[in-house]
Amino acid sequence: MIVGVLGAGQLARMIALAGIPLGLDFIFLDPSADACANKLGEPLIGDYNDPNLLAQLAERADVVTYEFENVPAEVAEFLASHTQVHPSPKALAVAQDRLVEKSFFRDLGIPTPDYAAVDSFESLEQAMITLGYPAILKSCTQGYDGKGQSLLKSADDLTSAWELLQGVPAVGRIGSLPIATLPPSLAVVEAFVPFNREVSIIAVRSVSGDVVFYPLSENLHRGGILRVSECRADDPMQQQAETYISRLLEALDYVGVLALELFEVDGKLVANEFAPRVHNSGHWTIEGAETSQFENHLRAILDLPLGSTAPVGNAAMVNFIGGLPKTEELLAITHAHLHLYDKSPRKGRKVAHATIRAENQQQLSKLIKKLTALADQVDDS
Repeated sequence: MIVGVLGAGQLARMIALAGIPLGLDFIFLDPSADACANKLGEPLIGDYNDPNLLAQLAERADVVTYEFENVPAEVAEFLASHTQVHPSPKALAVAQDRLVEKSFFRDLGIPTPDYAAVDSFESLEQAMITLGYPAILKSCTQGYDGKGQSLLKSADDLTSAWELLQGVPAVGRIGSLPIATLPPSLAVVEAFVPFNREVSIIAVRSVSGDVVFYPLSENLHRGGILRVSECRADDPMQQQAETYISRLLEALDYVGVLALELFEVDGKLVANEFAPRVHNSGHWTIEGAETSQFENHLRAILDLPLGSTAPVGNAAMVNFIGGLPKTEELLAITHAHLHLYDKSPRKGRKVAHATIRAENQQQLSKLIKKLTALADQVDDS
């Protein structure tokens, strides 16, 4: 069985590492010849919309998936007309446009921050009269890990924030979407949410429609980049999160791993965004769950029985951004598991993560502090 993957970064790498023990082979399409997943399968080097490479991928792969949501939706649509593609191109199109995404949430009864679409500096000024400060200006497309975002604390921030968006195209909407009537827009401005904490839920749905949920992850971001995710078994917000993500799974006829990022505000959940792929906040599942998110994604898209999502002890994940600590220092931490991405250090770049397990929450907290101390020493973001 051959799995094609659009993208060959660290998420594709971890998908392959989970699939090789299952006897799966992989083909990766990525513009970069030194992408870190390429060593684990056959690389196709070139643009995502290269017709010759897409034809090769469609002909040879039994199923195609993707590791990030900035792959052009039309590429996924082309492949879906020639082979199986999971998740669907519709899920990709919704996730890669923030205005479409928020409208989709609202249509499904999933709460979001108050927001407004803006297509000019004048419309931004007008929106702020209604939304008030602070607020966050986000490009509709091409945003991840805090990119394409600006915090607006006062009217003095509007000009510089708007200038940062220049060069990002205003987007029309894909006609096959149920919300294609939304007007072209450049950005979305959101009211700031005074959240108590950030959480995410990961669900998996198979071709046959079987669904499993992982326990909530409690997440810590800095500079728009995820730093720490901690498994929260028996979290009081679990059922509410499962209700919301189930609506997404059904509405999108979804297959594969889906992640929904949420804010908790006074005992209620508000949606931030969803990712139609395996997700950074689920990396703790590699050692911290009976079946990792990566293996379950493969099981789902191949319509194999889904594995148990039960946690193994108390688990967490710490990202390493920009640089790496000494391996011996990290591995000296009890129950730490290091995952290197085979990527050269670079400012703001995710180059590795470590998972940690402990017998109880108190011990886990101590081990997380040790890991984050090492991460902070090399963090240049």
